[in-house]
Amino acid sequence: MTKKERYVLTEDVSEGVRRVVLNRPDKRNALSNSLRKELFSSLEEADNDPSVRAIIICGAGSCFSSGYDLSSDVSSELPYHTGKTDGFWPRHVVEGAFRIWDLSTPVIAQVHGYCLAGGTELATACDLVYVADDAEIGYPVVRSMSPPDNQFFPWLLGMRNAMEMMLTGESISGEEAVKKGFANNCFKLDKLEKEVLSIAKKVAKVPPELQAMNKRAVHRQMEAMGMRAGIRAGTEIQALAMHSKATRDHLKELSEGLTKALTKRDSKFGDYRTSKKKK
Repeated sequence: MTKKERYVLTEDVSEGVRRVVLNRPDKRNALSNSLRKELFSSLEEADNDPSVRAIIICGAGSCFSSGYDLSSDVSSELPYHTGKTDGFWPRHVVEGAFRIWDLSTPVIAQVHGYCLAGGTELATACDLVYVADDAEIGYPVVRSMSPPDNQFFPWLLGMRNAMEMMLTGESISGEEAVKKGFANNCFKLDKLEKEVLSIAKKVAKVPPELQAMNKRAVHRQMEAMGMRAGIRAGTEIQALAMHSKATRDHLKELSEGLTKALTKRDSKFGDYRTSKKKK
């Protein structure tokens, strides 16, 4: 099976394993609502297909995802309903993460290159995360707009590592992501796809009704520790940040020119798009 929509490509790559590809490489797989609608549709279709026992999410081109599409209107054509009162966007993002979290089928993130902002939120909604050695994982939005929509960092990285990323906006490498708890393992870029498929095949060997319980067993422990409630509470802080002067100023700059605004944000740090390593 190979199915291509406008922004998402799905393919059954092995018995029981379906790959879902973010297929917007010219925009570094920026997560527009159009792409997200196709993504959630593809994931739910796979979850309803008894022949699919593991799902891999990856990105076409140079990276996994550079984050949400800031050039689009995030309030229009939502992939699923969220009430549009104050703070609707972080609530919408968190609801989407839990939609993936609550799928019965195990979902594996295959991450290379940029995995930024919304890209990190998508990856962490998955059950397993494997990264390439070229991965660059970060949430630079904290420098100019707000804390994350989905505040998973303290849960995965611990207080000190999360605090460092929140206060600097700096990224971590693939190897650092494993050491700090963001990812399960790191592989050479040219080996990543093969290694992730090998893991997905192992996951697919277990009867799906048992895997659903195995996923739920881990999730229930995290929920008992307050993860779901804590992340939901974090959306209120993100909503408050959107009323700050710094955020309003940055949003005005974004409306006047996306590239210029992001370059201004990162140039004083010399990273992301302003890094000498990036072209």
